[in-house]
Amino acid sequence: RARRLMRPMRATLHHLEQTIRQRRTADPTASYVAKLAAKGRAKIAQKVGEEAVETVIAAMADDRAGAVGESADLLFHLLMLLADLDIPLDNVLDELDRREGVSGIVEKAARPSD
Repeated sequence: RARRLMRPMRATLHHLEQTIRQRRTADPTASYVAKLAAKGRAKIAQKVGEEAVETVIAAMADDRAGAVGESADLLFHLLMLLADLDIPLDNVLDELDRREGVSGIVEKAARPSD
């Protein structure tokens, strides 16, 4: 069942990814994507952080509708950041697929130490 639900989500995220990539070079006065892209990676990354914090705040306040809206904003801005880094969404989704069924504790322990 989880796999069946994942396919429509992948399609939605892929469509959004395509839209973001197309609009990055549009007229910044007519496109939020182009306007944010023109401000550079630091601003895009800042927006990801802001939306993550707002998602956490909504969750901590038990604001389900707020958490949904902020989560959508977070995903959107994360896709903006991935586009700026020229990282296809499929790379992230493939990594999630690779981790499926692996204990988070085991996966984290296998990462190189900093």
